Amino acid sequence: MKAVILNISAWMLLPVMDGIAKHLSTEIHFMQVVWGRYFFMALISLIITYFFFNKHLKWPNNIQIQLIRSLFLFLSTILFFYAISIISLSEALTLAFISPMIVTLLSALVLKEKVGIRRWSAVIVGFVGVLFVVRPGFTEINLATITALGCGISYAVYIISTRKLSSQDSPFLTLIFTGVSGSIIISFLVPFFWSSLTIMQLILLISLASIGTLAHFLLILSLNFAEASKLAPLSYSEIIMNVVIGYYFFGDFPDHWIWVGLLIIISSGVYISLRENVKNQKI
Repeated sequence: MKAVILNISAWMLLPVMDGIAKHLSTEIHFMQVVWGRYFFMALISLIITYFFFNKHLKWPNNIQIQLIRSLFLFLSTILFFYAISIISLSEALTLAFISPMIVTLLSALVLKEKVGIRRWSAVIVGFVGVLFVVRPGFTEINLATITALGCGISYAVYIISTRKLSSQDSPFLTLIFTGVSGSIIISFLVPFFWSSLTIMQLILLISLASIGTLAHFLLILSLNFAEASKLAPLSYSEIIMNVVIGYYFFGDFPDHWIWVGLLIIISSGVYISLRENVKNQKI
């Protein structure tokens, strides 16, 4: 029960971070928002780990995989923050929810895992759900729609990289490495898009990073009490707070096509997670 509470709390916090990011993107370039997300995340996680978990401050055991997964998590953040600067939070998140399906594809292609007909069928059904949201030929497919899908794909590669790492490094070290590597990359890019920040914008950037860091910390804690595959379906609870924030602060409410697509995608993702649990129990 503790794992469930911690995990759901994290997924309830992440849409708050996204809402702040969407608000800030109306005032400053979204690349500055990404910079704030990573720079202050690195700073906060380093300070907390140094004072409370300093035994985890060491060089990663597998630097190559750490770099790959940090890169793809960074890429998914940039793509998602761009998407929500243009389209609604709910639409962007729904399209990003294709990640479990992409994970299944990559598990077969990259990790050479055996994927049965049931999980392949769930993948196909999930892509049908994506078509309901995108509706090619009926609505204009813009760059934000594509980047939201790209976010889901990048996040899937991040998950596969995490599996390849096989828990060789501490999750605290991973959190720090993710923040530091992302802040280094974005620091080379953000000067081309920089504009002066007001005190309120700076406070919001720090708040955004603090909420995101806390959410990831809660996710890490939840994994100490339950397996990742068993907690995976809980990630879809994020859509609840996402819709609330999108409607209350931005006046965005998903249309019936997004609801249909969301239901199909979530059903597919939950089924894939359940089959993953069954597969793990047989091993």
